[in-house]
Amino acid sequence: MTNAGTRILNALARMLYGVRVLCGCGLALFFLAAANGPAKAQIGASGAGGSYITPFPGGERYKLRVIGDEFGEGIHSALVEALGSDPRLEIEKKPIWLSGLTRPNSVEELRDIARDVASEKPNIIVIMFGSMDRWSYRAPNGLRYSVGTAEWRSIYTQRIDALIRDFKAVGSAVYWVGLPIMRRYETNESAQTQNEVFRERVYLSGVRYIDVYQGFADEQGDYSAYGPDLAGKNRLLRDGDGMHMTDAGYQKLAHFVERAIKRDLARAKNVRAVPLAGNEAEQALINPAVRAKPTGVSSWSTKTESGAHATGGGAGDEMPQTSRINLKTVGPDGADQVLAIDIVRPAIPAAVLALVTRRESADRLSQMGDQVIDQIPGGLTVMSSITPGGDDSAVERRKLSPAQTPYFRVLVKGERIASRPGRADDVSWPPPESPAPPKALPQGVPNAAGPGGVPLPAAKPNR
Repeated sequence: MTNAGTRILNALARMLYGVRVLCGCGLALFFLAAANGPAKAQIGASGAGGSYITPFPGGERYKLRVIGDEFGEGIHSALVEALGSDPRLEIEKKPIWLSGLTRPNSVEELRDIARDVASEKPNIIVIMFGSMDRWSYRAPNGLRYSVGTAEWRSIYTQRIDALIRDFKAVGSAVYWVGLPIMRRYETNESAQTQNEVFRERVYLSGVRYIDVYQGFADEQGDYSAYGPDLAGKNRLLRDGDGMHMTDAGYQKLAHFVERAIKRDLARAKNVRAVPLAGNEAEQALINPAVRAKPTGVSSWSTKTESGAHATGGGAGDEMPQTSRINLKTVGPDGADQVLAIDIVRPAIPAAVLALVTRRESADRLSQMGDQVIDQIPGGLTVMSSITPGGDDSAVERRKLSPAQTPYFRVLVKGERIASRPGRADDVSWPPPESPAPPKALPQGVPNAAGPGGVPLPAAKPNR
């Protein structure tokens, strides 16, 4: 077949694919409208407060599991390289093998996956398979059904729904990765049919679907073994079989998944930032033991014991108080446990209170000094206190901000204060002229009279 004929067949395949997508979306909208309750959308489908990933994973890190065939193995290696250094994630060392949904041993594989997920309870699941489902399905009665037939769609949708139901039962956030464009026409036709079923069932189940079909096509929408990598360089992305990928291709494939996971982790972090004095629903996220209370009653309760360890007892003493809070944490065995923590406030003698809150007079507080803080090597902080004098001029100087005071500018900031003319730090040249001495009166000339007519003493001669 010539190149022109191949391009025509590819164009017709894309047109038929678009028609099937529109029909699939129409059927999905019809079933959504006919359901008793509206199905959850993909955005904010699971999790609390609009977060797709649970804000509280039950431990310090999120468990991430990858399930699939050779595509799953390749994307697992790329995710370990891309997200392995993320402190929020704990990626399992090996992916879980799933050959497909229409293979002879698919029933056993699905049963083992469901049992393992219920036991381990991963928080995030990335699933990608389908390269071995491009052949016909053989029913238990021996009949074979081609890809896209009604019988094939029935068994395929049932097993997809069961798989997603098992994942959501343990609270896992699922990221279903579709198949990329294939080189051979028949293989690409089967991949498009599988993507159609994937997209429909995932949407109806409220699970994330990551479409990578167009991400590995050229400008005309056709198959191309080469393409831009993450750095923008044109590299070989596809394997020689026309289905699987090279290391650079899997890195690009994992980039789409990495972007979606990081976005949902950021949303989960925002939901997790619950204030300590939050409402009842927010406190229930932190401590499930907190029970609902009537509106207007505080949900954060503490037990306070006053005077239990009193050492003072004088007039004006602050008695000690002990508050107790319950903190939920994970024990050494991995089980949740609640620890009671006592927050002790010691007794404060009346003499300390009088020293801190002393007054110069009944209507005037004492003048507090400024503090100069500096960091020295070794992680130590040096703090000095400078208290101004008690005269009125010092009080006026206290109106300046601490950063504008002379000692702060010279000792802390290292500035040089402007010199004044005639002062010891005045180094200007030529020096300012000294004031002329008073002229002496001639002999016999009487001095000017002072107040009351009393003559002033005569001026002394200059030496």
